[in-house]
Amino acid sequence: MSVAEVEAGAGVAGAGAYLFDNGSAHAAGQHRCLAAWLDPISIGGLLRAGVRPGMRCLDVGAGAGSIAVWLAEQVAPGGSVLATDLVPLRVPERPGLTVRQHDVVRDPLPEGAFDLVHVRLVLSHLPERDAVLARLFAALRPGGVLHLLEFDAEYAPVLAAPDEAARELYERYQQAKLRAFRARGSHQGWGRECAAALVRAGFTGVGAAVHLDTLAPGTPQLEMQVHNTRHLREALLREGLTEDELARLRALFAGDPGFLACSNVVYAVHGRRP
Repeated sequence: MSVAEVEAGAGVAGAGAYLFDNGSAHAAGQHRCLAAWLDPISIGGLLRAGVRPGMRCLDVGAGAGSIAVWLAEQVAPGGSVLATDLVPLRVPERPGLTVRQHDVVRDPLPEGAFDLVHVRLVLSHLPERDAVLARLFAALRPGGVLHLLEFDAEYAPVLAAPDEAARELYERYQQAKLRAFRARGSHQGWGRECAAALVRAGFTGVGAAVHLDTLAPGTPQLEMQVHNTRHLREALLREGLTEDELARLRALFAGDPGFLACSNVVYAVHGRRP
């Protein structure tokens, strides 16, 4: 399987188990908040990984493409970026950037083809994560680098709340999200395990940086929670929340000065194929 065959759209994306639907009306807001929060972390890690002109890069689960676009600008001239997703969104055009529909679980990847692979918030949602990690290892050329960013979403404590009812509701909301993702095969604590997973997969020079932020009024981290209550509405209702409670959460997230929470732990992990 060559890079050209992937670029031509080989394979059909499977249905998947991911709760966040790129076809949703709320997807754009979700991706905007994620980019504002996580792009500085991803970019810092990619710069430390040595991204440079002429490199061939793969961005798995590219979403709205903010990192794919940045990578294309960094590897020019002479480099290339293949951005893949189950349901690709409209990504700004750049020289050397190709966007393709691709299911990283089922569709082939070329072996030894890439200098750099970037994967953000994908593998934790895949029950086949270890097999996918092995495929990404094989897709790298010797000496190539994988940069992985994942959450430990099992850690997200309330720091301050306007009252005990608001604190209790937020904690129930967090638990409902975890149950909904677990029901789809997602491992929401995998962020704290992914460095060890890279070592088991054969990567060398594995390193990790750990990041925490505050969910405070006016931050993309807290705005993203508003989108979550809409994007995940059906799943949250199935897990026991009510429409009234979702509305109360939106009001809490939209700017209640008495609310603060800690973000999920963000793990930026890298490793090299020997």
